[in-house]
Amino acid sequence: MSGKDLLLHACCAPCAEYPVFDLMERKIGTEVLYFNPNIHPKFEFERRGEQLVKLSEIDKFECHFSDDFRIDDWLAHKWEESYSSRCLMCYDIRMDYVAKYAKEAGFQRFSTTLLVSPYQNHEAIVASSERAAKKYGIEFMYNDWRPHFREGQNMAREHGLYRQKYCGCIFSLEESDFREKIVSSFPDGWEEQR
Repeated sequence: MSGKDLLLHACCAPCAEYPVFDLMERKIGTEVLYFNPNIHPKFEFERRGEQLVKLSEIDKFECHFSDDFRIDDWLAHKWEESYSSRCLMCYDIRMDYVAKYAKEAGFQRFSTTLLVSPYQNHEAIVASSERAAKKYGIEFMYNDWRPHFREGQNMAREHGLYRQKYCGCIFSLEESDFREKIVSSFPDGWEEQR
């Protein structure tokens, strides 16, 4: 295959653990993209990016970053204009960006670490990815990594990576059963980080 092979979108380092391992085992040339404008607060957005850098140093892969941070899209309830849930908007925003980035950067195909989580809407992620692939004329590489979710989490623990307790957006933070524990790890003034 000519050109760059696969651009893997990563939502966070723990979810990237198993997919990166699997792709390396299969000798699929992979670079990783951190694009997650939904993560809130800014401190958490940056912390997850830093953990991905740590993983890239451990596993020796190239990492690309977008500093796009769109908390206002979530606070303004923009999903209500076209989506039945904020998660569907979130998948579309991310997969559209990843497919476009991959195409413009010369990759043959793209995938996402969102496909490792049993807590995400797997079918909606696949549908969003396929729409983005068609829009930009690039291949979406489907992988069902869910059976290896715990394995990846254990790898993250062994590597000493931060493992978050919520999806990432402000609403998932508020809904988390671990909210108080999560917030206690944030710096003072995190509420103003917009």
